Amino acid sequence: MLPSYYTVKGYGEHELTIQKSRFIAYVQRVTSEDEARNFIDSIKKKHRDANHNCSCYMIGEQDLIQKANDDGEPSGTAGVPMLEVLKQRKLKDIVVVVTRYFGGIKLGAGGLIRAYGSATSEGINTTGVVERQLMSIYSSTFDYTLLGKVENEIRSSQFKLKTIDYLEQVTLEAFVKDGDEESFQEWMQNLTNGQATIQQVGQSYLEKQV
Repeated sequence: MLPSYYTVKGYGEHELTIQKSRFIAYVQRVTSEDEARNFIDSIKKKHRDANHNCSCYMIGEQDLIQKANDDGEPSGTAGVPMLEVLKQRKLKDIVVVVTRYFGGIKLGAGGLIRAYGSATSEGINTTGVVERQLMSIYSSTFDYTLLGKVENEIRSSQFKLKTIDYLEQVTLEAFVKDGDEESFQEWMQNLTNGQATIQQVGQSYLEKQV
């Protein structure tokens, strides 16, 4: 698993008009090629009457799955420029479809490359980008008398609260950055006067907007 990577927040869309042609960008986060293809198909069905539904996607930790489709535009003027935007912005697990309704004015190869690149970039900006950072999840179990103190302190600390379970004792789970595991355990033991039982229970990605 990657220590961190960038992707889009979720679904988004953005429309712009260039030389009377409408360009509508559709953006979605995906985790498989099947998801990407299904998304592309859904946009094509939605815009059956469009002149073009050009697409690209980039999937996987090492970007091993990447495709670009010009959908009838001159070769290399749509899908590849769209894919280049994803590469330049270092985005993973993303699919983009740009629907074009021709407005009667030909843009030329350079104009098309700029238009599809701009539509993709604007679509991503509208959707929003997040950084997903791999974190260790640490569970700390302690007596209820310590709950108020621990909860207040962790909310204002460098560590991120995940969940609190109220059982016979309190079990609190927190996200801890790679390299901070030892300092977290020391911090929690100092906070609870050595009365907490602490263990790593897994790993998960934590997202923050860029």
